[in-house]
Amino acid sequence: MAHVARWDFAFSGGVAAYEGHAEGFARAAIVDRGVGATHTELALCRLGPGGRIETHVHAFERCVYVLEGEAVLELDGRALHLERGHFALFPVGMPHGWRNEAEAEVRWLELSTPQPDVAGERPDTFFVPGGPEPSAEAVRPDPSDPRSRYVGRYLGTPPQLEALHVDADDVRGRSPAGMDTALLAYSGISIKMLVDTGLGADLLTMFMVDYEPGGAAQVHDHPFEEAYFFLEGEIEADVDGVHRTLRAGDVLFCGVGELHGFFNTSGGRVRWIETQAPQPPRRHSYRWPAYWEALRERLASDGA
Repeated sequence: MAHVARWDFAFSGGVAAYEGHAEGFARAAIVDRGVGATHTELALCRLGPGGRIETHVHAFERCVYVLEGEAVLELDGRALHLERGHFALFPVGMPHGWRNEAEAEVRWLELSTPQPDVAGERPDTFFVPGGPEPSAEAVRPDPSDPRSRYVGRYLGTPPQLEALHVDADDVRGRSPAGMDTALLAYSGISIKMLVDTGLGADLLTMFMVDYEPGGAAQVHDHPFEEAYFFLEGEIEADVDGVHRTLRAGDVLFCGVGELHGFFNTSGGRVRWIETQAPQPPRRHSYRWPAYWEALRERLASDGA
């Protein structure tokens, strides 16, 4: 099952489960049961100036990535000032709430799994007392502060030659970095994990992907669902044998076992946010048909 659509913020309307507990909030799912997803619900959210969502908890795991604007997120007992590029994880049962104290709308992308029950037949969102006072001054998340759990900020990877450069004259004194801040680079592709087990997620992942000109991921599939939210550039894709051109403003969903590959022939760089639900297994998260076809041919030539 694959699905391709355009995304935008030309929508309105609240969320039934938030009725009486939110103001100035609108939400629209772009990947859900309606397009064949079983585990993935990917949605766009907007919160107008002066808007709010009261403190609540979910019976599912959720993460968000701020696309535009600024907001105050009440999370883990703290009031955090978020802006474009910030991401956050809401573990199952973690109280959180939103308010917009800015003069412009704030917009974000959110991933949820298991899928929320939007019909309200099985309540999975509950508003609870507590959380920071509305007057509490928000602080900007500081990655060097050990109290900054469940949040981070990332705007994308620069060209690989720049991103992977090491200044030999700056060995001592630079900011510490470890595997939790690592960049995965291969075949002209840069991947930065945003939300995964390292941040505390148990059920989902979200990461940023950048392709250099000529970057390629050969055709493969997975034992989990993936969604691709395209932010910049244009790329050629093969999805279950169908050739497609995907560009900024598109969203692609690939179900379990859906063959897909990406090839940057555009001459420019490409960027997207990618999500996975459920989390990949520790082994065999990729399957490359080309390897199995080569094995079939080898066995046939051996008379097997």
